[in-house]
Amino acid sequence: MKISDTQKKWDAIYQKADQGEYAAVRVLQENRHLLPVKGSALELACGMAANAIFLAQQGLETTAWDISEVVIERLKASPAVAELEMTFEARDIVQQPPPAASFDVIVVSYFLDRTLIPHIQRALKPSGLIFYQTFTQTYVNEGGPRSRDFRLADNELLRLFGDYQILVYREEGRVGDIQQGYRNEALIVAQKPVSDNSE
Repeated sequence: MKISDTQKKWDAIYQKADQGEYAAVRVLQENRHLLPVKGSALELACGMAANAIFLAQQGLETTAWDISEVVIERLKASPAVAELEMTFEARDIVQQPPPAASFDVIVVSYFLDRTLIPHIQRALKPSGLIFYQTFTQTYVNEGGPRSRDFRLADNELLRLFGDYQILVYREEGRVGDIQQGYRNEALIVAQKPVSDNSE
């Protein structure tokens, strides 16, 4: 099977990445109390899978997907995941999005492909939760992708999940003292309606 340029790029990055400890993103850590007691969870574009490991530690049956076969093989061999109920798969999530009504929780961080949003919405079970955190187009300092295509416009996460119940939202832009607060990123926790037309 032909390896895409995107996979080659990320394989090279993860070949060099150190095996150090990685922390789950803020949207998960600060809102862990919203997670279900049991159920299935998916981290898309997982990288070193800090979010997936966090979800598994909370007792959820967790799946982690990434386009890089290198990082997936590293994760499978990692002692950090040996005792956890986790499944890993090298998968191009844009070409192979998750099936409908298959997860109670989906987490996406520092990844943005707008064509994937309807698939994420369909993949959540009724009352399922999306935890999403990534960069915005409102720069306060450097960091994240340079292309605006991979950064959120103002309030874009709210619009993308506008039919959901918004449980948590944060995006501070350049308002007030930009040396403090939550800058350069937006985060959301939202719940899929019980009856949803996206399925």
